[in-house]
Amino acid sequence: MIGIEHISTYLPMSRIENLSRLEQFEINDSFISDKIGMVELAVKDKGDDTSDLCVKAVNQLLIEKGEILSEIECLIVCTQNPDNYGLPHTSAIVHGKLDLPSNCACFDVSLGCSGYVYSLSIIKSFMEANGYKKGLLITADPYSKVIDMNDKNTSLLFGDAATVTLMSDQPKWQIGKSIFGTDGSRNEAIQVRASDRKFEMAGRAVLDFCANIVPDNIRETLSVNNFQLADIDKFILHQGSKFIVNMIIKRMELDPAKVPFEASSYGNTVSSSIPMILANENDAQSILLSGFGVGVSWGSVVLMRD
Repeated sequence: MIGIEHISTYLPMSRIENLSRLEQFEINDSFISDKIGMVELAVKDKGDDTSDLCVKAVNQLLIEKGEILSEIECLIVCTQNPDNYGLPHTSAIVHGKLDLPSNCACFDVSLGCSGYVYSLSIIKSFMEANGYKKGLLITADPYSKVIDMNDKNTSLLFGDAATVTLMSDQPKWQIGKSIFGTDGSRNEAIQVRASDRKFEMAGRAVLDFCANIVPDNIRETLSVNNFQLADIDKFILHQGSKFIVNMIIKRMELDPAKVPFEASSYGNTVSSSIPMILANENDAQSILLSGFGVGVSWGSVVLMRD
């Protein structure tokens, strides 16, 4: 049975201080700390592309787990901001930079905020179908490549980061059943404009989607895995904003102590937001992960400590 053995992360050192931008956007500090929740935003080095963030996350994995690259049989990169224009696929570029074996299968998954939950299901299924024992799932979505720094709706939210999840037949976390969904009729709610290749988001539409769809998706995921809300030790929600996380807590009457918000010092890191938190989880026996956003799409899954 393939599951999660280990997660390593990479956060750039550079930061944007949102509290220094109050005058620019005519807002107060409570808007930053209490509603958005992102006090600082991590920003990649100017010379780094998406593949470089991926490699830096893997280098951290090698520090923590030792030299394992010769054993890697597949590599998936989850990103919607690939190197160049996505050709060649970023996973192939990462493969070359890491000098991985030629029998290592590589491909990209083009998903954002729901991407980690989707990609866990994809890599688990792919590895089990082909008899693989070790694979890497990398998330890296540097939105700084497409953010309009004068856009109040987006430039205060997103930070750059990368994570790598080591998947193996010696897991720390077993992966339960997932429930996914998409509403393509709302795809323009979160998009990059064709006119200038800058990111834009319809905030009200995103809030409505999160409020009306995500709680039901979480409940359905619990049901198919034979869990009740009280059975879950921790709920790791996509760190869209502090307001969104708190809204879901209230809608579902969750214990706030079970629902971390840890993105205040680095921002919404898109596909990396869930594994950034999961990497540091050492106590919980059961965790529900829920990702939601670009597409609009959503997905939840239950993890059980092995």
